[in-house]
Amino acid sequence: MLISLLRTHARPYRAQLAGVVALQLVSVLAMLYLPSLNADLIDDGVTKGDIGFIWTTGLWMLAVTGVQIIASAFSVYLGAQVAMGAGRDMRGALLHRVGTFSAREVGAFGAPSLITRNTNDIQQVQLLIVMSATVLVMAPIMCVGGIIMALREDIGLSWLLLIAVPVLGLSMALIIARMVPGFRQMQIRIDAVNRVLREQITGIRVVRAFVRERQETWRFGVANTELTETALRVGRLTALMFPTVMLISNVTAVGVIWFGGHLIDSGQMQIGSLTAMLSYIMQILMAVMMASFLAMMAPRAAVSADRIGEVLTTESSVVAPSVPKPFLGDPAQVDFRDAEFCFPGAEQPVLHALRFTVEPGTTTAIVGSTGAGKSTLVNLIPRLMDVTGGAVFLGGTDVRELDLELLRQQIGLVPQKAYLFSGTVASNLRYGDPDATDEQLWRSLEIAQAADFVRGMPQGLETPISQGGTTVSGGQRQRLAIARALVKQPRVYLFDDSFSALDVATDARLRAALRPVTRAASVIIVAQRVATIRDADQIVVLEDGAIVGIGTHERLLRDCGEYQEIVASQLSAEEVR
Repeated sequence: MLISLLRTHARPYRAQLAGVVALQLVSVLAMLYLPSLNADLIDDGVTKGDIGFIWTTGLWMLAVTGVQIIASAFSVYLGAQVAMGAGRDMRGALLHRVGTFSAREVGAFGAPSLITRNTNDIQQVQLLIVMSATVLVMAPIMCVGGIIMALREDIGLSWLLLIAVPVLGLSMALIIARMVPGFRQMQIRIDAVNRVLREQITGIRVVRAFVRERQETWRFGVANTELTETALRVGRLTALMFPTVMLISNVTAVGVIWFGGHLIDSGQMQIGSLTAMLSYIMQILMAVMMASFLAMMAPRAAVSADRIGEVLTTESSVVAPSVPKPFLGDPAQVDFRDAEFCFPGAEQPVLHALRFTVEPGTTTAIVGSTGAGKSTLVNLIPRLMDVTGGAVFLGGTDVRELDLELLRQQIGLVPQKAYLFSGTVASNLRYGDPDATDEQLWRSLEIAQAADFVRGMPQGLETPISQGGTTVSGGQRQRLAIARALVKQPRVYLFDDSFSALDVATDARLRAALRPVTRAASVIIVAQRVATIRDADQIVVLEDGAIVGIGTHERLLRDCGEYQEIVASQLSAEEVR
């Protein structure tokens, strides 16, 4: 998966990668040439006292060093450009894929894991690209070139390379082999920390209300300790790498000086050649060390790439039709025809054999006990989830055969948990219609019974709203969410328990204000409060995912025992009549 990911997202940057290879080649060749110049400087300049040769060679060394610095700087710049660009593209692809997921796929991965994959995992792949752009090209050229130049200086000491290079490579391989499982475990531990932290931040009021701070601190401490222990285990192995490299390098250097000193003493080798030989051996070992660091990072990046690939290769259960069909009738008409929904692996379907019709200009209420499948039913209409049996029709066409954008343009959804985005009141309302005027926004706020408190805000429509809408109360948040749906002016209104945070008087005023603007549309209301739905044109009663009653309030009071129980639990005998 790592190779596939890099091939896909690095392909647009082939020109920059070619530049990196060319510049790294120039840089390494300059680096390999410097010890040879230094050897000539010592042997032909210093030992012979030739000042002119020293100046000439020194200037050459300065020029070569300048070329090396410039080539290295530009290669690192281009490499970073490739890495950042590829990371940006991967994040975009990941976000786009997650945007196509239904609630089933999002729930399977979990929000904390998806966040980690889009941040930490992509960062690991980016880091590998940066290191590859600098090390992957440099290390083999330096290693091979260093061996050639070392043999050119003196073949007699080359046996030291035959010992040092394999020993260093084997040592690095053993350390890296023990690090790979730790890297995989570390990503899982990061997911766990993110999950616990996200739960505690989101549910901070519940934690405080139930005085569970100590228990939640302990729970986070467990996850944090597990991550710390895994990171320390990997960190100790990482810390072992550099001393191992230095030990082998220094022992090799001692060997070169020891045996090279005897060769100089016997006149078989010059001092400059010994210095160059020592530099080349250090360069060779450094190349092996850099390759080892790259090999150390590759397993972690491979783990991250697998996690990214899992998301990118997961197909949504909600698939857009290859050849969309048009509406055959009024888009405000909704038909459930033996609709069924079952979660993967569940023994029983959540919904089964749903059959009813919502006509344009009517209001249909969905009631039932907790867990009866009311919200799932609502989610089937805009294809937030797809039926696993039967069908849902909008305007006479199966919703699975409609273009997704066209389908959702007809629907105004107010979810069970009203969510507002960071921005302003106006920017949140314009999610329904980006081109809506201020007059239209105020009109929607009037209908949603939200105009008064918005006018009381310091900046009116431009008042800032924090993420999730935490700067307003629950009731205000629900009314703003309802106003957002009204701005859209859809053909189908879906209110998923959207009036629960409103008092009875506000609820009644809001529903009265809704009737004129929804006269040509269809309205589906999920509610627990009988007072909210008693005037609906039809009421659908769900029990364990099946319809046990359908009709008006009066008819259900007469014929449906489950509805009678719901009404009796909320209204007095006088109110029932």
